[in-house]
Amino acid sequence: MPENKVVELTVAEGVGVITINNPPVNALTLDVREQLRQVLQEVEGSNEIRALVITGAGSKCFVAGADIKDFPRQMENGPRENATIYKEMFTYLEEAPMPIIAALNGLALGGGCELVLACDLRIADELVKIGLPEVTLGLIPGLGGTQRLARLVGQTKAKELLFTGTIISAEEALRIGLVNQVVPQGTALEEALKLARKLAKGAGVAMAYAKHLVNAGSELPLQEALEMEMQHVEKIFDTEDLQEGLEAFINKRPAVFKNR
Repeated sequence: MPENKVVELTVAEGVGVITINNPPVNALTLDVREQLRQVLQEVEGSNEIRALVITGAGSKCFVAGADIKDFPRQMENGPRENATIYKEMFTYLEEAPMPIIAALNGLALGGGCELVLACDLRIADELVKIGLPEVTLGLIPGLGGTQRLARLVGQTKAKELLFTGTIISAEEALRIGLVNQVVPQGTALEEALKLARKLAKGAGVAMAYAKHLVNAGSELPLQEALEMEMQHVEKIFDTEDLQEGLEAFINKRPAVFKNR
């Protein structure tokens, strides 16, 4: 029998779209985990993808966490091995050179929220609910949620959300800096694609450098981070993208960046 396709990748105009399609709630099952890993390997090996969007199928759920009924299968080799596989994938998203946008079309809970936190930008449907409710089951987030949430919204707010397991609205997520933009119902993917297409035409090397500097620099003392920034400034002067950008500006024409 053919494998049940629960994670799909499409590519057009330099933009890759990963859709988690595991009805009814796009839960993180073993099948989703394995297929997501395969799809990310495709993304990593592609020279065509210059921006990536991740979303859920349907209109109610982005990813509504793990499937508790699937826990026994996922935990056959212990919680560390299961979590490590997810962590490696989420770390790839965080460190990949291209910009990665989460298009939140519905519930983003538990592991789904942790997936969102690993993305660079987050666009949320106005009816989205998001949170890390693991504590209500006697658990803690184990896929990077405690660390990425605190880095994104600050320790005090992160502790409040983690201690209470509160699921918050899109507007509250916007207020605390958990998402970048809230859009009308049903338009999150459309808006994410608009932004992704724009970014895919941009200076890929510059965006990759900027992403790396923000991520890595936040963990360093300021002077070390500033030195790392200067090293990347020196490197970027050797890129074709910079030369193209300067020539386009001088000649008053759109730049055509080659991502090199």
